[in-house]
Amino acid sequence: MIQVKALTKLYGEFVAVKELDLEVQPGEVMGLVGPNGAGKTTTLRCLAGIIPPTRGSIHICGHDLAQEPIAAKQQLAFFTDEPRLFDYLTVQQHLAFTARIYQVRNYEPLADQLLTELELAGKKNAVPGELSRGMKQKLAIACGLLHAPRVIYFDEPLTGLDPIGIRRMKDSILKRARDGAAIIISSHLLHLVEEICSHILILKDGKKIIHGTLSEITQKFSAEAGDASLEEVFFRATGDAEPAKAGEPPLIK
Repeated sequence: MIQVKALTKLYGEFVAVKELDLEVQPGEVMGLVGPNGAGKTTTLRCLAGIIPPTRGSIHICGHDLAQEPIAAKQQLAFFTDEPRLFDYLTVQQHLAFTARIYQVRNYEPLADQLLTELELAGKKNAVPGELSRGMKQKLAIACGLLHAPRVIYFDEPLTGLDPIGIRRMKDSILKRARDGAAIIISSHLLHLVEEICSHILILKDGKKIIHGTLSEITQKFSAEAGDASLEEVFFRATGDAEPAKAGEPPLIK
C-alpha cells in the first residue's frame, strides 16, 4: 500500500532524511517517532507529495508518486498538526468543496456520517472563526476522509482535542485501519503510539534506527533489560534522554 525505497531528502548539504526504506500494508498503523529534527515531518511531506525527494521512490497503492502524482494523491490524505481551512466557508461548504475537488458523487450521506462521528453535526453552518481549535482539527479530518482514502498520514493528530475527542479520534483511526487503510502517525505522545500502532519506526538524524512490529521491538529490548515499554525503547534506541519519572506523561520534547 505504501512502499518507500531509498528515500533521501537534502537541503543543500544538509541531509534531512537518508536512504529510508519502509512499507505499510493495508490494516497496519505505523508510528513514526523520533527526537525533534529527526526528519519525521520531512518524511511525511515527501510521502504526501508536498515536497519532492532528492532521491528514492515512493509508491502509493501501486502508483509512483513522482510519475503519477494525481493518481497517487487521490488515494491519500495528510492531516497536519495545524488545520488549513477557508475563513468564509461554513463546515457544510467545506465538505461540498472537498467533494467537488475529489469528484465524490452523492457525498451528503457520508458527509453527515463523518460530522456525526467527529461531533460536528450541530456545526454545519459555522465558519472556522466560530469553531474551537479541536473542532477545526475535526473539520479538516472530515474533509480529508470524505474521498475514502486508502492511505492516511497524521502529524500530531490529537493537538487541540479534549479527552472525549482524543478517545473518539483513536477509535476513528483504528476503524480506518480495520477497514483496510494503511496509516502512518507521527507523534511525540508515545502512549498514543503504543496504544494504537501495530508497527514502529524510530528515526534519528534522518536515519532509520529501529523498525518492526510493536511486539518485536519491545521483546528485543525486554530481552536486553527486562520488560520494556515503548518509552524505554525510545530512550535506549536514541540515547537522548532518560525516561519520564513515575506519574509523568511520556512526552518527548
